[in-house]
Amino acid sequence: MSTAPANRGLVALFKKGWNEIPEVLGSSFMALIGVGISASALYMYYQKDGDNRRYKDRYTVYRHDDPRVARIRQD
Repeated sequence: MSTAPANRGLVALFKKGWNEIPEVLGSSFMALIGVGISASALYMYYQKDGDNRRYKDRYTVYRHDDPRVARIRQD
């Protein structure tokens, strides 16, 4: 497959790469999407206090004046 000569620039480089190695460019694009979704999920996990598990591996005693007591779920 031959391509028409393109102008210099990032778009031309992408077009040439897509014609020569589409697997690498496609998988790189999917990897960037995965990193973005993972970063947003991690951000939401910490924003919603994701470490507040109902069943834990260790027993933890909190004092009544500890600020973490207000975040413990009462499910």
